[in-house]
Amino acid sequence: MTEHIQTAKRPFPWKSYYELCKPNVVFLIAFTALAGMLLAMPDLPSIGLMAIALLGISLGSAAGATVNHVVDHRIDALMARTMNRPVVQGDVTQKNAIIFALLMGAISMFLLVVYVNALTAILTFISMIGYAVVYTMYLKRSTPHNIVIGGAAGATPPLLGWTAITGEVNTEALLLFLIIFIWTPPHFWALAIKRREDYARADVPMLPLTHGVKFTKEHIVLYTLMLFAVTLMPFIIKMSGLIYLAGAVALGIGFIYHAVVLYREEGDDHAMKTFSYSILYLGLLFAFLLLDHYAREFIHAFFA
Repeated sequence: MTEHIQTAKRPFPWKSYYELCKPNVVFLIAFTALAGMLLAMPDLPSIGLMAIALLGISLGSAAGATVNHVVDHRIDALMARTMNRPVVQGDVTQKNAIIFALLMGAISMFLLVVYVNALTAILTFISMIGYAVVYTMYLKRSTPHNIVIGGAAGATPPLLGWTAITGEVNTEALLLFLIIFIWTPPHFWALAIKRREDYARADVPMLPLTHGVKFTKEHIVLYTLMLFAVTLMPFIIKMSGLIYLAGAVALGIGFIYHAVVLYREEGDDHAMKTFSYSILYLGLLFAFLLLDHYAREFIHAFFA
């Protein structure tokens, strides 16, 4: 009797493809993009338009993240934080990852061009190229100021949300961009201080390696002070009111506190606490923007 040996098919690695998208990062991008959409108009924008725009922006961000996995797979293999990523572990081949990224990028552009507007599509495309090519392939490997310059790509989501609704770029949209642009360096440098040995093994010229930990801590304090000043601007230009101002001041004082504690300590024990707070900070700051926006609209409608 002939025995038939059946080889079980390996299930499609959905989880690995999901991880390629850097979902935690994309979620924060989607949230700030949604905030930009809601802040752009006094009334609630079309739910359908917001959903399509959010999907297009998120897919564009996920495409850039996937390319980052492929380009950085050798670096990722040397770093404890990234050594288990799907491309490094061989769960997804480089070829399949690139195909996946191109597919998401194409769908993103189709949705944004056909159903949203050309400006949002162009800016999303520039952001994808900025992160996947300019930052990942060049800046990350060539300058300790990589995260400052490259942070522009990651600062665009609220601007994209704004243009998705209005079709234009104005002062308020650029201010939302500026907030994330200034937030990015202290957020990432705190992580870089803690993971500097990883970056040293991978030969990535992060600021703590090229200029020292103390210099980096000084710049974290400097940028948190700059961020505090920038986050007051929505109130100054009357984009937001007292609810936002109170939230921005409280959150800003908290960020400065963490930055100062990190600066004053000898080691890096407070680095991850600063990094974690920075993520909470950004989410709550945009939440206060939205709360203030709709509270003011409600009061205006009630007393009109």
